[in-house]
Order: sequence, then C-alpha cells, then structure tokens
Amino acid sequence: MFNEHLHIINFEGEAIYYGPIFSPEQCAAFFDDLLKGIEWKNEEIIIFGKAIISKRKVAFYGDDAVEYTYSNKTKKGLVWTDHLLKIKSLVESHTQVNYNGCLLNLYHDGNEGMGWHSDGEKEILTNSSIASISLGIDRKFSFKNKSSKETVSIQLENGSLLEMKGAIQKHWLHALPKSKKITKPRINLTFRQFVN
Repeated sequence: MFNEHLHIINFEGEAIYYGPIFSPEQCAAFFDDLLKGIEWKNEEIIIFGKAIISKRKVAFYGDDAVEYTYSNKTKKGLVWTDHLLKIKSLVESHTQVNYNGCLLNLYHDGNEGMGWHSDGEKEILTNSSIASISLGIDRKFSFKNKSSKETVSIQLENGSLLEMKGAIQKHWLHALPKSKKITKPRINLTFRQFVN
C-alpha cells in the first residue's frame, strides 16, 4: 500500500493524495457491501430551471441532526451502517479529523461524471477537511484554480484517499471528467464536517 503523501495542491488551500489506504481484498469487500447495503437513489437536479434525473446514484449518511442542502434539496443523514463506520474510522486515522457526515456517489461507468464545482455549502464548516475515498475503477480527478485557471489532475486509484482542506473550496473548482473508455463502476465517499 501507498505510504507517501502527495501534496497535489499546496497554495490557496491543500489537496493531499494518500494513495490506496485499503488492501485489494478490503476494497472488493467494501465495494460489494456498499453496492448492496446503501440506500442508493437517483438524484433530481435543477439545471436552468429544469428538473433532470441524474444517472448516477447518491446517498447521504450522518450523525443525528446532520442535514445537507445542495441542488436546492435538503437531505437528512441516514443512520450510519457498520461498513460506513468502519471506513470512516480508517479514514479518520489517516487524516486525524473527525467527520459527522458522508455523501456517497455511485458512477456506473465513464458516461457519468461531475462538472466543475466547489463544495461551499453553508452547512459545511468553513475551511474544514473533506476526505474522499474511491472504490472501483480508477478515475481521473481534476482541479482548476478560479483565478489563474491553472489545472491539476490525478488518477484516483481503487481504495485511495484524497483530502481537501483549508481554503481550497474558495479558490479551486474540482471535477470528475467523463470518459467513454471507462465501462466499470466507481463508488465515491466524501466524509465531511458539518455544522451541528
């Protein structure tokens, strides 16, 4: 497993790539457990005033009273599953941060992605850590500086941890580009610190 921390971004915020923090066996077990055990739902998003049902599926889990509003929808955290708590504990041991919510995305293949955005919702603690776990097929992940337009990309490996913190959401956008070459699924978990 990967032990070197790679500082992908170290100005106007931080992005730290820990590489894979789980063994291939853990990755396979977690992926299977999450695929079957999470309450996945297609997301309705509003684009230019029109409701669109996304192909990717999402779920939101968290401590009691944790709520999250994005795309004009408020989600109340579902009760943590045992598998999510185990993953959360392993992530917290690396980042040394405690998280109280997790947004999950299921991308079925490379036709599903995420456009440029930043996670600046008011419920998230300002400049707090967001820890992103990737399970399944490797996917490219990109950052773009809001002022300079500089871009930085990395290949997120199966079982890997990427941490974003500091002022990164203020100064950088991030995206998961689509790719027709990718035919297998990826599950992404983003552990977050919400204002109680």
